[in-house]
Amino acid sequence: MYIILIYDIPNDEGSAKVSRRIFKTCKKYLTHIQKSVFEGEVTPALLMQLKLELNQHIRKDTDSVIIFNGRSQKWLEKEFLGVEDDKTSNFF
Repeated sequence: MYIILIYDIPNDEGSAKVSRRIFKTCKKYLTHIQKSVFEGEVTPALLMQLKLELNQHIRKDTDSVIIFNGRSQKWLEKEFLGVEDDKTSNFF
């Protein structure tokens, strides 16, 4: 399955530590696209592992992680406005 993951960590006390941990966790499984956006192909088992790890780091009352799940990257189309980055060439 192909996922796009976006996270939002409010800028407050402790947020830098949480952001680093979330970033490192996402980087293990997905390709970093832009600031707090990742994408990539994962198996259902790896997605479950990613979610378990993220749940260890996020603060349930302030932080947010959104996962868009698709069957395959071929069903997605990407359009750029502004600078296009090579890292985002996963979509066709």
